[in-house]
Amino acid sequence: MLLAIDIGNTNIVFGVNSGDQWEKVWRIQTDPLKTADEYEVIFRSLFINGKVCKNSFTKVILSSVVPALSAEIVKMTKVLTGLDPILIGPDIYDKLPLKVINPFEIGTDLVANAMTAFTKYEKDVMIIDFGTALTFTTISKEGEILGVAIAPGLRTAIKTLAGNTAQLPHVQLEAPPSVLGKNTTHAIQSGILIGFTGLVERMITETEKALNKKLLVIATGGLSEILAAETNEIDHLEENITLDGLKAIGDILS
Repeated sequence: MLLAIDIGNTNIVFGVNSGDQWEKVWRIQTDPLKTADEYEVIFRSLFINGKVCKNSFTKVILSSVVPALSAEIVKMTKVLTGLDPILIGPDIYDKLPLKVINPFEIGTDLVANAMTAFTKYEKDVMIIDFGTALTFTTISKEGEILGVAIAPGLRTAIKTLAGNTAQLPHVQLEAPPSVLGKNTTHAIQSGILIGFTGLVERMITETEKALNKKLLVIATGGLSEILAAETNEIDHLEENITLDGLKAIGDILS
């Protein structure tokens, strides 16, 4: 049984895979100040509640874009499972059927996402990840990561707006009744949701124009469903695309 862990800036997402099925997937808040011991308590508790035996793991694979936490989570998984985890990074990229640009700069989560796109779809793909950052990763059907674009994430934009203005509140991200906001909440929802929909559609259009080809567009991340409902440009939603990519990488490296 596989334990795959994706450490992001906002959340740590981890799942238990048996065969080709994710038996359990959890999402907890990322806290760089927590120690390996504290994370072990959290993981152990969730495993117990989910009826997952920690001794049943045969492989652990880990992606992290939070360097301060990487060593602590590696230490935690060693104690919890008795296994040395596979840590995704530039030293393993030459073993993958991908051509990775700037291997020391690209996020390991984006490499995992690209791995899913290449192995599952075999098409020219753009993956839009609605996380702390809004990322656009384009992968050719031959497995070459052609490029990445990065913008602030939707929640990041809302927090920045509220945090740097005296009278604008934090709001729930949901579709407003109209693009013409009649109150502060609807005004922010309109600007963020409809504005970011325009950003996403323009990025897709410009990327397809640059490549002179049509892309299969896949969205993932916590807010992907909200924005996907506002546009016809997104072809698929993939909730566990990073975990799927980690599994695919683990299968190759085993």
